[in-house]
Amino acid sequence: MKRRVVITGTGCISPYGTGSDKAWNSIVQGKSGIRKLSLDADKHLVQIGGEVPEFNEEEFVDAKEAKRLDKFILYALIAADEAAKNGKFDIEKENPYRVGVIIGSAQGGLYTMTQSHEVMLKRGYHKCSPFTVPMMIPNMAAGKISIRLGAKGLNKAVASACASGAHAIGDAFRSIQWGDADIVFAGGSDSKISDFGVGAFTSARTLSKRNDEPEKASRPYDKDRDGFVMSEGSAVLMLEEYEHAKARGAKILAEIVGYGQSADAYDLVAPDPNGAGAEYAILSAIEDAGITKNDIDYINMHGTSTHVGDIAESKTVERIFGDKNVNKKLLVSSTKSMTGHMLGAAGAAEALFAVKTTMTDIVPPTINLDNQDEEVANLDYVPHKAREHKVNYALSNSFGFGGCNAVLIFKKYEE
Repeated sequence: MKRRVVITGTGCISPYGTGSDKAWNSIVQGKSGIRKLSLDADKHLVQIGGEVPEFNEEEFVDAKEAKRLDKFILYALIAADEAAKNGKFDIEKENPYRVGVIIGSAQGGLYTMTQSHEVMLKRGYHKCSPFTVPMMIPNMAAGKISIRLGAKGLNKAVASACASGAHAIGDAFRSIQWGDADIVFAGGSDSKISDFGVGAFTSARTLSKRNDEPEKASRPYDKDRDGFVMSEGSAVLMLEEYEHAKARGAKILAEIVGYGQSADAYDLVAPDPNGAGAEYAILSAIEDAGITKNDIDYINMHGTSTHVGDIAESKTVERIFGDKNVNKKLLVSSTKSMTGHMLGAAGAAEALFAVKTTMTDIVPPTINLDNQDEEVANLDYVPHKAREHKVNYALSNSFGFGGCNAVLIFKKYEE
């Protein structure tokens, strides 16, 4: 029999700074985290993004350790620390082999990789830091968290582009459901904002160039959108088996009840315009949750602010759930309109927001939706301002390059 899985802790570092409450409060206020980047603007056509504000690293790790951590690892540690603290986690009271960590990342330590390569070219191939490899490889976020928390159970990384964080949470859910762990810290982390990262995505013609209006650059479903906005950060959830959480008196925030995944098998970067893969993942998650499509109250959309992506996803949602005239109950929104696209961390951050939505019955808005594109579906995108709305079930979509689709469903927890 499958075991119930609940959320008992959340952690986040984002373009708003450190703290999941700080991120959530900014989101419900409709506040954008997009600003001018700290990179040399003269080098780039794209000069905006969702950069994590400067903070004192030594509040979280000592100076010596900080030099040996890529930012994507540091961000994951910060988010996991908060999740553990919020969840009142105490490894001394746990079997460490029943505590796991799964952290997704689109590419791991890209900043370290590019910086080390520059050093090699200038000084010789043997002159880079001896910590280059452990700073660079994607599983080091999970590895460092396990060391930090004393977690000796399952430990791995997921790399499925922008679906990485959602896949990590879904895989953690399954691991607890089927008895492989009692607690799993799961989420995503990425830091791609560098000359290389911004330049590469600019060459792919995927980024917004609205440099003069950073806060208005991420515009899902708006006819004037011109691409997504790159961001960075990390989000980690503490997932726990229900009876285990009850036994230790943990505060339960929400229940995770559904997980669906699929592949488009269509194109390396473009989504299937018919949305067949996404539809399968959504319906699989609903079936897994043991509910019907009519039970879903809110969808946190993938909603990147790209033309083909916005249309494909929204048309798929409309086909499954009906448009806003048929289904007056369903609200959808894209929090990427405020956070930008946190890449491998996006699915985890949006899962966190879905959890908060079930807790507060507040649906975050889609800002910058001034002129809705006639090509997208006729859905209620909650434009501009957050809205009070009873949310018993929240669904979160995450799609990534390579045709990766991951869908999570969270349920309001009530005693």
